[in-house]
Amino acid sequence: MRVTCVVEYDGAGFQGWQIQPAGARTVQAVLEAALAGVADEPVSTVCAGRTDTGVHASGQVVHFDTTARRPEKAWVMGANTQLPPDVAVRRAVAVPDGFSARYDAHARTYRYVILEGWNRPALWRSRAAWSHRSLDAAAMQAGACHLLGEHDFSAFRSAACQARHPVRTVHAIDVRRNGACVSVDVRANAFLHNMVRIIVGTLMVVGRGEHAPAWVGDLLEARDRTAGAATAPPQGLYFLGPTYAREIGIPTPVEPGGPGPV
Repeated sequence: MRVTCVVEYDGAGFQGWQIQPAGARTVQAVLEAALAGVADEPVSTVCAGRTDTGVHASGQVVHFDTTARRPEKAWVMGANTQLPPDVAVRRAVAVPDGFSARYDAHARTYRYVILEGWNRPALWRSRAAWSHRSLDAAAMQAGACHLLGEHDFSAFRSAACQARHPVRTVHAIDVRRNGACVSVDVRANAFLHNMVRIIVGTLMVVGRGEHAPAWVGDLLEARDRTAGAATAPPQGLYFLGPTYAREIGIPTPVEPGGPGPV
């Protein structure tokens, strides 16, 4: 049978999602070990979206195949008893054999969280980026509008990006302020490597008044990464999750729970 899980994790203690050579602590490695303990056989997962070192997730979706037959609650409770405190399975659902957590997602949503203040935070140092200067959220939103739709995002991909082409479709970017917190939600059909963090780094330049919002459109048209802003740090980034057809029955994206700026 094929099982799909919704997983949340604090990425601060991990070297990203994907399994790496021995010695690297990754989310995929600890999750597969926990699920294998429940299944009593090896488990190999496929995720909706890989996350880098230090990046968090509230609605990561994975699927795996198993000969084990367990109630959905048993997958959740059994895995969580074996997982470390910084990873949790929130839901498990049996799905048709042809379902793919990766390829059946028609959109993905990320949130980036920035805390403002003249003094650096301690409690949220690994859960949000810090800006010692005030940001103009309205100007950031105006700049973000230039990125909506289908474009060549060469100016917003890292040099290490291995995507076959740079064309992506951004469905929405929402910049919101809540007191000293500014959040940026980005939804697109897919993302290039570091695309969200580069978008946020660019919008922060606009928010500080160093460039007008139209500069974002100029960068997009120039397709030159070297002309743009620095990449925002990873700790402010959250993968809220993919979006699937309603009939699949997987309710994502997932808002991060608990207190705090997210």
